[in-house]
Amino acid sequence: MDFGTRDTHDRPRRPGDTPRPVSFPVRSPDTEAVHAGREDLAALGLHAPPIDLSTTYPSADSRGEAARIDAFAAEGAEPEGPPVYGRLGNPTVARFEQALARLEGTESAVAFATGMAALSAVLLARGAAGLRHVVAVRPLYGCSDHLLTAGLLGSEVTWTDPAGIEDALRPDTGLVMIETPANPTLAEADLRAVAHACGSVPLLVDNTFATPVLQRPAAHGARLVLHSATKYLGGHGDVMGGVVACDEESARRLRQIRFATGGVLHPLAGYLLLRGLSTLPVRVRAASATAAELARRLAADPRVARVRYPRIGGAMIAFETHGDPHEVIAGVRLITPAVSLGSVDTLIQHPASISHRIVDAGDRRDAGVTDRLLRLSVGLEDVEDLWADLDGALGPARAERVGVTRDAVG
Repeated sequence: MDFGTRDTHDRPRRPGDTPRPVSFPVRSPDTEAVHAGREDLAALGLHAPPIDLSTTYPSADSRGEAARIDAFAAEGAEPEGPPVYGRLGNPTVARFEQALARLEGTESAVAFATGMAALSAVLLARGAAGLRHVVAVRPLYGCSDHLLTAGLLGSEVTWTDPAGIEDALRPDTGLVMIETPANPTLAEADLRAVAHACGSVPLLVDNTFATPVLQRPAAHGARLVLHSATKYLGGHGDVMGGVVACDEESARRLRQIRFATGGVLHPLAGYLLLRGLSTLPVRVRAASATAAELARRLAADPRVARVRYPRIGGAMIAFETHGDPHEVIAGVRLITPAVSLGSVDTLIQHPASISHRIVDAGDRRDAGVTDRLLRLSVGLEDVEDLWADLDGALGPARAERVGVTRDAVG
């Protein structure tokens, strides 16, 4: 898989400098997950990436600082040389950004404090260009849906399905947004067809559920790839962050928005996310294998009305029960009833009550988020232990439910 080549920089490196891309051979995603963003460590005499917690940096050359600030304000390019100020950029965060860009196959990536901060920056950037209209496909993550619907950042949204994207475009459309597999129904879309329908309008794909291990939207025509890094990229339920992988032109504008609005990623979070990337492929594949088996068992269970599991795989399962879904939530013992996803431990939640509660009830149902839908984020536990917990939480089967038609898994 061709990840391209970057140029080296001749200036001697110092431990406090923002890491710069270096030349390297084409490598597999598994190798990139371990080494991307770390190529310069040996030259620095380091093995583990350092954590730079500085909020500001000393410089006796105020004329030089002024020139670098002017360049950033005009173009949004990362300042050359030592860091300036924590809101402008951080070396630890830059390592994570470089690594994520490598994994997604994009020129650049820009990290933020949360996934919602990242999406907000994209909307602000498009709105500042006078392109406030957004075409979006439901379902999206509930807070993303709310941000668009409420027009909190001055955007106007037209909701459609993938087939209706081209007809929904207007002269002032600045963005098309889709999430696939979608949260929480796991509905999938043909990204190449969606990108074609967008024409010259930038396509933003929320790739949180799939991760670059299973899907790389930029390779199918997406210009912006959004992640709630809180989920699989971190992978341990102990760090919050967001990131947009994109072309360098888009990244420059996003850096300016981040500097102005202050939605920066903390350096410690950047360190944890970079560390999380190193195990991302093995975590996603292991959890996906378990999820596929659990989805198969749920689809064959008469207590379950419907199961949705993506064709591309993954560690997420959506299923509807014949019984009360709240009783399933209350009945699990090993699985944690909690919002969020993508951790090493398995989580279950009722989207209509939590993650998508903020979405209008009618819009929720129209998007397939029914009142009986449960969302399961499968972790790294043994499949038999997880099944035993689900089996107990689902309760006894009723004779009249045997033979009920269920959707095929996929």
